[in-house]
Amino acid sequence: MLPKNDQDWGSAGTSAERPLLVCDLTQSYSPAGGGGISTYLREKRDHVLAHTPHRLLQIVPGREDRVTVIGRHIFVEVASDLVRGSPNYRFILRVAKVRALLAEYQPDIIESLCPWVLPWAAIHHRRRYPHTALVAGYRTDFPNAHVLRVGVDKLGQVLGRGFYALSLGYAEITYREFDWVYTLGEEARQALARRKITRTSVLPLGVDTDTFSPARRDPAYRASLGLGGDGPLLAYAGRIDNEKRADRLVAMFRQLPPELDAAMVLIGDGKLRSALQEEARGLPIVFPGFESDRHQLARALASSDLYVSAMADETFGISIIEAQACGLPVIGVASGAMPARVPDGLGALGPVDDVATMATHVQALWAGDHRAVSRAARAHVVRDFSWRATFGRLFGEIYPAALTRAAGRGDRVRVDRREIV
Repeated sequence: MLPKNDQDWGSAGTSAERPLLVCDLTQSYSPAGGGGISTYLREKRDHVLAHTPHRLLQIVPGREDRVTVIGRHIFVEVASDLVRGSPNYRFILRVAKVRALLAEYQPDIIESLCPWVLPWAAIHHRRRYPHTALVAGYRTDFPNAHVLRVGVDKLGQVLGRGFYALSLGYAEITYREFDWVYTLGEEARQALARRKITRTSVLPLGVDTDTFSPARRDPAYRASLGLGGDGPLLAYAGRIDNEKRADRLVAMFRQLPPELDAAMVLIGDGKLRSALQEEARGLPIVFPGFESDRHQLARALASSDLYVSAMADETFGISIIEAQACGLPVIGVASGAMPARVPDGLGALGPVDDVATMATHVQALWAGDHRAVSRAARAHVVRDFSWRATFGRLFGEIYPAALTRAAGRGDRVRVDRREIV
């Protein structure tokens, strides 16, 4: 029976005995790029400091080596090169530096939040320090989203699918090394089970419903963007890149009839932003860039009318529930986690890459009772999603399960060493 809250960890040698040092380890962080993991890191920091006795170490890529300590929060940036084609994201290749940091701080739990390079820094650290509990967040279906789609596009079907098969093998080898793995939905959990990765849980993410609320609506927002018209203001918030299929949104907008008098705001940054700005020249579409102020992002969403996303490989979709919390119906695609985020009555989903159907859904939703859908979307998020519930499950069930397994492994190592002596 797993403990049910983050104050009842005695059986796993945890908070009932002492505060823990928890480490987040990720490549997927940018101070100016947004993204679900950046949001998660920030919300987790706030939860740990406000609701637990623990310390939190977060190791991320940065422009230079830097350590910032504020109370029980230790934020470590490892100097890393920019990802080619991305203006905001960096990629840590200095694995020796990461392993040295882990050896210096010796966290009780390491939570790996991305699939490339860094999980193995954690695994090698655990082999040296067997009591370290390893937890992995399987937050992106990377064999499909990062390998298959890109490989087929760049290398053709045969080589692309060959690399996809290799990535499935890599995932199986890597995630079996972890004491516990969480996914963001049941479909991904079942996919891991087919790879014989079975120490798993589902961890739904959350949203700050006080910040993201219809109350943030500003009637002057549309004009502040230089947009006129009385039709629907469509909004998207996230990376403007190939993975998110941001180009499909511009293509979809071209399918809308002029009499709809629609406009669109694409909030975020990414390698497609400049090209799409040029492509959208003359259309009522604006690209205000990445919005780091969460209250201003909430204002932008609440001041829009419909949320649009063409992302086909979403594993959860924090941006979707933030938009719903602001009262926006969602027009998206019936793929990935989107159907789970947008059940019947909260929007409309169509086939992947079918921009004509997406445009039809925009018109139909706007012509219907979109205000009723707006109210239902807000109620859905308030009822089912909160960060307090997310971190209650993480600290109250997932971490204890990993710590219990790590404690057993450490006991076996001590016995083996006594037998050798």
